[in-house]
Amino acid sequence: MNLAASLWQTALERAGLEHGVEVQRLENTAEATREWDDFVEACPRATFFHLSGWRRVYRRACGYRDWFLAARRDGRLVGVLPLAEVRSRLFGHRLVAAPLAVYGGPAAADPAAEAALEDAACALAERLSVAWLELRRRQDSGRGRPHEDLYVTFRRPLPSDPEAAFAQIPRKQRAMVRKGEAAGLEAVIDDDVDGFWRVYAESVRNLGTPVYARRYFHVLREVFGPRCRVLGVRHRGRAVAAVMSFYFRDEVLPYYGGGTARARSLKANDFMYWSLMRQAVLDGCRVFDYGRSKRDTGAYHFKKNWGFTPQPLHYEYHLLRRREPPRINPLNPRYRLFVAAWRRLPLAVARRLGPWLARGLA
Repeated sequence: MNLAASLWQTALERAGLEHGVEVQRLENTAEATREWDDFVEACPRATFFHLSGWRRVYRRACGYRDWFLAARRDGRLVGVLPLAEVRSRLFGHRLVAAPLAVYGGPAAADPAAEAALEDAACALAERLSVAWLELRRRQDSGRGRPHEDLYVTFRRPLPSDPEAAFAQIPRKQRAMVRKGEAAGLEAVIDDDVDGFWRVYAESVRNLGTPVYARRYFHVLREVFGPRCRVLGVRHRGRAVAAVMSFYFRDEVLPYYGGGTARARSLKANDFMYWSLMRQAVLDGCRVFDYGRSKRDTGAYHFKKNWGFTPQPLHYEYHLLRRREPPRINPLNPRYRLFVAAWRRLPLAVARRLGPWLARGLA
């Protein structure tokens, strides 16, 4: 272990000892990652984004430096925190739990282990000289850190049969689904990552947002296997919408989705999400997680129209070289001209330039 690594480890251990646990970086062994994932599967506060596979995604597809922290008490794993270091000339140098995720922060067996992991992350952020540490928590830590209340999530239990699930959808959205069916839309789970990426790239370009690299989505499929699936919607043989979803325990999370210019008139998005929901019920899923949206945006109202209730997310910050939390999102007036210009880019140009920018958004 070199001097820098020794200093980091000392800082982590000191933070843990104050709470009666030992905090160390996750070892790069099959046994350690298996133990980590077993804990994540059993911990009520853990999410899909706490799984150890994200470490491989960060390394292979993003170039982020990972800092997955494990807390132990008497040799037993009692908490995990998936951190990664993100560097961007445009968007800053920061430590995030977890990049590319809507949920993060520590998942622990008890408050002491949770506090130890948070303190260790703060100490690590200071050692790495980042501008800030971001913890994308679902629950408020109660520790009074600066926070951002821009985001909400939408989650709801699923009934045990498709007819009951359809009945839960408000009448107006059921009508949209039926219009999609009448238009001859077809939903297929085919795991066509390239086809999905072409649809998704067009969709986010139209929103003024850079697209992630095609390779990133291939790595997600390779790393998570059956936990990561693609559902595509076709009209007369042509793709008009697609969604990549994550599966965790008994939950389904439609995570990356979008449609082409024709999707709106065909009601393809409503049809797509109903098709996913119906298949999830048949597969035994019991929670539909519609994911994160910014308050009072189009996506926010779309999900509310499906009968989902917004639940606040608690994104907390340890600020080191900033006075207030960053606002790296399209609603920031600073990016208004960029968003407008990006929407006008030729699709081929947006596909080429997007991955370079998106990597720094995290």
